[in-house]
Amino acid sequence: MSEFSHVTVLANETVDSLCVRPGGLYVDFTLGGGGHTALILEKGGAVIGIDRDESALAACKERFGDLGGRFIPVHDNFRNIEAILEKIGAGRPDGIVADLGVSSPQLDKPERGFSYMHDAPLDMRMDTGGGVTARDVVNGYSEEELFRVISEYGEERWASRIARFIDERRRKKPIETTFELVDIIKAAVPAGARRDGPHPAKRTFQAIRIEVNGELEILEDAVKSGVRALKKGGRMAVITFHSLEDRIVKTAFAQLERGCTCPKDFPVCVCGKKPQVRVVTRKPVTPGREELAANPRARSSKLRVAEKITD
Repeated sequence: MSEFSHVTVLANETVDSLCVRPGGLYVDFTLGGGGHTALILEKGGAVIGIDRDESALAACKERFGDLGGRFIPVHDNFRNIEAILEKIGAGRPDGIVADLGVSSPQLDKPERGFSYMHDAPLDMRMDTGGGVTARDVVNGYSEEELFRVISEYGEERWASRIARFIDERRRKKPIETTFELVDIIKAAVPAGARRDGPHPAKRTFQAIRIEVNGELEILEDAVKSGVRALKKGGRMAVITFHSLEDRIVKTAFAQLERGCTCPKDFPVCVCGKKPQVRVVTRKPVTPGREELAANPRARSSKLRVAEKITD
């Protein structure tokens, strides 16, 4: 069997929020290890599972293959949900789930280059079939661009020093591996700042991974495309692991719930936009103590849910 297992975060809370019904159609935007998909299938739903990682798709094909066509794997980017549904001839789904965290197998397989705990070539691509790698970012971006990425996506207070130290090192020779990058980051972050808090490379690695995979660029459009694709009464559940992701999802749901975009001083609406969703989770759902004890990687996860109210 393919080695691709992943501890699913907020599994029951997420699937319960979709109100899965037997015979319903659901889309897993981020198939990964198939944890959310498995629960939906157990409840009698059919699932279109989307992932950019072919190893994840292969493992889930093996796991869910014999279900009478109730599991349909798709190698694509979830931003293309409307085109995917049209291509495979599917109707409007009853629910969509998106778990935006990088999966445990991607982190734990050294050759993928996601982790600062393993020495490996700088890669970090979720879809290894092509595109920009972490090596391209680290060695090809200007110092100013590196600062922007590390500061904005990693929210790293030492972003300027890290970008400068990277630039100085790569002038001597290209930076090839994760441990080379970790050593540079450790040198850039003052000793006092390294004593407390998470690993000094955590925020920078996160930032580079987000840049490599365009994770934030596609998120708002993907949420709105997903809502458009849903049938009336369908729900979308999104799990985020990063404050910027959560802000994008929260804002997108709020915009879709508000509808009208006319200035507040207009006496009547002239834009004609109507509310498309009802936000189910006024505050995000977060993991309980038991889940955090069993899976520390869940600590930053937040679940937000919206229900489509119009055709």
